[in-house]
Amino acid sequence: MDRSSEKIDFSGKLLIAMPGMGDMRFDRAVVFLCAHSDDGAMGLIVNKPSEDLSFKELAEQLSIKTGPVEVSAPIHFGGPVDHGRGFVLHTSDYFTDETTLAVNGGFGMTATMDILKDIAVGKGPKSSLMALGYAGWGPGQLEGEIQQNGWLLCDATPKIVFDMANTAKWEAALRTLGVDPVTLSASSGHA
Repeated sequence: MDRSSEKIDFSGKLLIAMPGMGDMRFDRAVVFLCAHSDDGAMGLIVNKPSEDLSFKELAEQLSIKTGPVEVSAPIHFGGPVDHGRGFVLHTSDYFTDETTLAVNGGFGMTATMDILKDIAVGKGPKSSLMALGYAGWGPGQLEGEIQQNGWLLCDATPKIVFDMANTAKWEAALRTLGVDPVTLSASSGHA
């Protein structure tokens, strides 16, 4: 069997931006890949919270009634594509047949108002991350960027995606590969 023609599916993996990528939107970014196929790839940046918007403010803007417990989750910058569109990356304990994309590794992604309403009243998934916008790649584009050392790939874990501080996710993802972040530098000779 010719393995060179087999397509590797990176869905459910984390992309770790390498230093010196050149696109500041992805500086030290960790991207959860929600979908990857011959048609391209789609992912959400999981370590860049929005400075301007909280769940409470989003719920108010969308006229979503909230429950007695305030949801304090930040809204993340999911990527540079389609900023007006929202996505919720979550654990697989929450699932709707028509609207949830099941992703490898026990994750799901839902992009409807229903999940926001459920989160607002405490009926949502155990863990979730909300994002506006997404990162997208055309056919073969992501594979090319990986071959050019723009990204490293590692397995996604709920701990890295949902439980860690956003500032710790990049280093934690690198360490799962045995990579010391100090050894990765876009330039050398500086102390």
